[in-house]
Amino acid sequence: MDLLSLMKERYSVRKFEERPVEKATIERILAAGMLAPTAKNLQPQRILVLDEKERLEALDRCTACRFGAPAVFVVCYDADACWKRGRYDGKPSGETDAAIVTTHMMLEAAALGIGTTWVMHFDPAALRREFSLPASYEPVALLVAGYPAPDAQPSPMHEASLPESALVFFDRFPEK
Repeated sequence: MDLLSLMKERYSVRKFEERPVEKATIERILAAGMLAPTAKNLQPQRILVLDEKERLEALDRCTACRFGAPAVFVVCYDADACWKRGRYDGKPSGETDAAIVTTHMMLEAAALGIGTTWVMHFDPAALRREFSLPASYEPVALLVAGYPAPDAQPSPMHEASLPESALVFFDRFPEK
C-alpha cells in the first residue's frame, strides 16, 4: 500500500483485542520514530513503552483513554535537549519534534496492522508521579496501540474534513 492510501485507511482505534503486541513489532514502531526528523537533529524525544499489566493499570490512573490497548508509547521531549528558536522568541522545538516522532510511529504501526489512537487527554501531573518522569521531560502524547478488535470502527467524525480552500492559501492569507 502506498503512503497516501495508508493515511486514508488509518483511523483512531478505540477497541482492541487483548493479545499483546510482539516485542519485534514494538521495536519496528520505535525504529520508525527514530527516523523522524527533529530540529537540528537533536532528538529530544524520550519514549516510555508500557506493555505490562501493572504499568498499564498505573497509566489508567492518568487517563480514561487507554481503551484497553495492550501497549502504550508515552512520548515526551526533554526540554533540556531540544533546540530553541533563541535568536527570536526562544520557542522550544520539543513539542513539534515529539509530534513528528509520534506521527512516524503511528504510520508504521498502521503499516504493520497495529491500531493506534493519539491521546492527549491525560493528567500530566499524575503521569509524572506514576512514572517518575524527570523534571525536564514534557509529556506530549500517549500513543495507545494494539490489534484492533474485530468490531472496531472509525469514529463518525473520521471522514469529516474541511475543504482544501479553507486550509491552504497561496501567496497570502485572506483577510479575516
